[in-house]
This record gives sequence, C-alpha cells and structure tokens, in this order.
Amino acid sequence: MLKIGHLYPDLLNLYGDRGNIITLKNRLVWRDMPVEVKTYGLNEDIDFEDLDILVLGGGSDREQLLVCNRLKEIKQDFAQYVESNGVVVAICGGYQLLGHYYKLENEKIAGLGVLDIYTEQGSPRLIGNVVVQTDAGEVVGFENHGGRTHIGSHTPFGKVLIGHGNNGTDRQEGVLYKNVLGTYLHGPLLPKNPQLADWLITRAIRRKDAEFEALPILQDEEEQLASFTMIERLKTK
Repeated sequence: MLKIGHLYPDLLNLYGDRGNIITLKNRLVWRDMPVEVKTYGLNEDIDFEDLDILVLGGGSDREQLLVCNRLKEIKQDFAQYVESNGVVVAICGGYQLLGHYYKLENEKIAGLGVLDIYTEQGSPRLIGNVVVQTDAGEVVGFENHGGRTHIGSHTPFGKVLIGHGNNGTDRQEGVLYKNVLGTYLHGPLLPKNPQLADWLITRAIRRKDAEFEALPILQDEEEQLASFTMIERLKTK
C-alpha cells in the first residue's frame, strides 16, 4: 500500500492544488493498487516513516509563514525523510519553504534549508501558462508568483519552453533533489500531466521495492490527449 500525506490543505491549496492528491489516489485505485490518503492539520503530528508521498501546496505569504514556523519544529524528521528518498511534491509556496529563505521587501523568512536554494521577491509577478521540457516529457501548468527562486547547482525540474519558470531569466523551472519535486506549476499540476503523476508513483514504489519495473498501463487516452492539446495550443500561439 502507498500512503500519501497531504500537509496542511486548509492553508496550502491555491489554484486547485488538492487536485494533485485526487490524481495520485485515482491513478492507483484505477490500477487496483491499495492507497491511503492522510490529511494533516497544522498542529497534528506526522509519522514520516509511515508515508510514501508528501504533498505541499501553495499558499499566500501569511499561510506560508504559519506553515514554515510549524515545519521548523519538525525539520529534522522532514529532512531525514527527504534524505531517505521519500517522495515530496512541493508546489509554489511549498517549494519556496524548502529553501534557505524567502526575502521579502522588508522581511526575510527563514525556510527549512532542505534544499540549497533561495527565493527573493521581485516585480512584476510572473503569471501565465507554462510548458516545460522534463524527463517525464513536456509538462503544462500555470504559474503566479512574485518570488524569484535560484537553485544553484541543483538539477532543475525542466527547461522552460513557454512561460517564466523559477526566476524569469535562466529558463529553468522547479528543482529535482533525490525524490523531491519542487515547482511553481499550479493548475493543478498532476491532472494536467498524468504521466508525471505516474512518474512520482513509480519513484515511491521503487523506494519500497527496488525491483519494481513499471506501472500497469491505464486506458487514459482522453487524459493524455487533453494534456497534449493544451501544450500544442500554447506552443502555436
């Protein structure tokens, strides 16, 4: 059984990020593979050893600060989960929280430092549809962020084909570290990119079973066509 932990959805759920949980769960259920979703409130204890995938959504600066203060209390356990190849999907604000800091105009919010990245507020906001070339194929999503994230020597999630990405200048989007995916793509991300959901699920299963080869194929031509159509529409504008 795969266990998915949804962290603080009452605070981090901009632009339908909850849809990422629904997609991960459904793509396991449709394959008759057992799955359990555990939702955690801000003051609830988290048993990281019991989880296979963690999802952190996006939120406003206020919500981010509340979550960041809570995550600092469990930073060691979170970092241990990451270093043991636990799968993490961190969207926008959740992505920023994993770095060293987020520098605002008059304030510097310390992050978890799980990733060697940092974010600084910029202008104008980076808004719009995005297409990214990744190891999981072309991925489509929506971004809306004022932060400019710099990932140093970390591996980016992908190369920006359309849109802004991490900072609007280096044509990189997101970050990959071990089994952590940090990205600015909302929309939500995984319903628009079912192959990416399967990519994450596969990583979670291989963490438990190194000999696991591939997921059973789904009859999901409509989902794949929808993703392809969105990407092609954006590329031909």
